[in-house]
Amino acid sequence: MKSIKQPLRPERLRQVPEQFSWVDQALVQQHLIDRCEARSAALYLFLVTVSDAQGLSYYGASTLARRLRLSQEELGAARQQLIELDLIAYRSPLYQVLALQGTVAAPHPARRTPAIGRNVAATDGQLVSLATLLQQARARRG
Repeated sequence: MKSIKQPLRPERLRQVPEQFSWVDQALVQQHLIDRCEARSAALYLFLVTVSDAQGLSYYGASTLARRLRLSQEELGAARQQLIELDLIAYRSPLYQVLALQGTVAAPHPARRTPAIGRNVAATDGQLVSLATLLQQARARRG
């Protein structure tokens, strides 16, 4: 029987950050990365990379330790530091990468319109195709 993943902290679901970066820049701006040991930063990056859309991952301790070249004790210390920094939640075997405190998620991630298949962008709450944006820019230049 396949287990169903349930967020450990549903109020802190991770979302794609507003800026152009999958790893939230608030990690640097809020100096959280400065407080991480290298092992903890490596574990965080790995978890961000492998987690699903809700930030959930079931990677086992032995696999994580092997992939990150850490002992079980080092992995445990790295995990504990990320928990203390409020970057992850953990209940064996489930990890949840948490949304960073005080960050704003992108309102509408980049999407494709199903009817025409063109890339679109959100401006003032309206979706605008890339072709339209380029035409408007050309018109402004004269």
